[in-house]
Amino acid sequence: QVQLVESGGGSVQAGGSLRLSCAVSGGTSSRYCMAWFRQAPGKEREGVALIGSAGGTWYANSVKGRFTISRDNAKNNAYLQMNSLKSEDTAMYYCAADSRTWCPAATMSNYRYWGQGTQVTVSS
Repeated sequence: QVQLVESGGGSVQAGGSLRLSCAVSGGTSSRYCMAWFRQAPGKEREGVALIGSAGGTWYANSVKGRFTISRDNAKNNAYLQMNSLKSEDTAMYYCAADSRTWCPAATMSNYRYWGQGTQVTVSS
């Protein structure tokens, strides 16, 4: 059973940075597409960033140039480095994974495994 556990969320002022981590257990994460989604209160969950097993990445336009997704296959971890944070980045952030080595579109139905989420709050 694949399990994902996020960490690194917290409260930060606008312009600050946070680094989220996702620890993967129960599977060979090096072969998975890893993803970060977020959900703000009253809004749908949206895809933020994806990284395939070969390292190819995708970012939502709203975070492009500010967020960086990466992975450490030796540690079975994925990361989301978030810089220049804005109040509109406030949300619960979820790590997700799919067993396909390439990344499908960033919609919830395409990702089989999910973490419980970590809260990010950005104050202006």
